[in-house]
Amino acid sequence: ASGCGLMVKDYGYHLREDPDYAGRAARVSALTRDLCEILTAGDLQRLGSTAPKKIAFHPPCTLQHGQKLNGVTEALLTAAGFELQPIRDAHSCCGSAGTYSILQSELSQRLLAQKVDALQQGAPALIATANVGCQTHLQTAAGIPVVHWIELFDPERSWPTEDRAA
Repeated sequence: ASGCGLMVKDYGYHLREDPDYAGRAARVSALTRDLCEILTAGDLQRLGSTAPKKIAFHPPCTLQHGQKLNGVTEALLTAAGFELQPIRDAHSCCGSAGTYSILQSELSQRLLAQKVDALQQGAPALIATANVGCQTHLQTAAGIPVVHWIELFDPERSWPTEDRAA
């Protein structure tokens, strides 16, 4: 999950003044990579996918603003043959943000409604994201499945049909 990855990447910073852990934490942070930094388009093409091709991708704040990996997962998905629907205000938060959805529930629900509306506007078969917190939050309001993007390459997964007009 991009949120967990961001935190692990920040261990070195957070523990920089700890005499026992500063060095180890810096090493762990330096070694940490998000899944989208490890896999290549070729890796994903070799895996193949039976998932619907018309999808919406929600880039979590932790991926695009925290890890500064905006557009990396989208490029991988596009290269793997997915048709990513344009998303209005793609940079905006879905309202999950850890405990934010509990402590600021009214604002969180407004953000959620706006994000789900934007994600479903192009009539995708499903929504993919890179953060489990966003995934579970979006699923509470979405009328279509919400998955972690790597699930698109699960060969044993069954998927909804592309035709949502039924």
